[in-house]
Amino acid sequence: MKILLKITLLLLLFSVVAYLTYPSPNFPTPPERALRSNEPGDMESVYRRAYFTNLSRSEVLNFYGQQFGGFLLNYPPEDAFSLVRDQTKSSWLQEFVHPFRESLYVNGFYPTKPTEQINIDGVHYINKLTLRYIPSHPIARLTGVALCAICAYWLIKEYVKG
Repeated sequence: MKILLKITLLLLLFSVVAYLTYPSPNFPTPPERALRSNEPGDMESVYRRAYFTNLSRSEVLNFYGQQFGGFLLNYPPEDAFSLVRDQTKSSWLQEFVHPFRESLYVNGFYPTKPTEQINIDGVHYINKLTLRYIPSHPIARLTGVALCAICAYWLIKEYVKG
């Protein structure tokens, strides 16, 4: 019985290591017919990009879901200040996450006031998307798993003693 448990735990550990060492996806491409924002706040980080587009929220989420995959989480728009960028206007905020690996925050802003309307070079856009990609390095992921495995081993060893 002990051998079977050890083999099962080793297989689980190898599966987790294989998942965590899988390469991270690149920054997703912009939607078709989207215009990249050149506003200073949208250009200050390589992990944040903004686009003006005429796609609906569901079209945007389907597009990035196909490119990035993972689980989809929903956040209140107020969290965009801390998760995407301070001073980010937001109508909705969602996250595509690969657990224990990387995340992609997708923030959408639909102007409601006449002064907020988006008109660039004579083209009217109905929304602005701001993407924030948060990658992680495989060595950091594996270090976390190694520390968790050591702690689990010690806890199991203490439990069996007691």
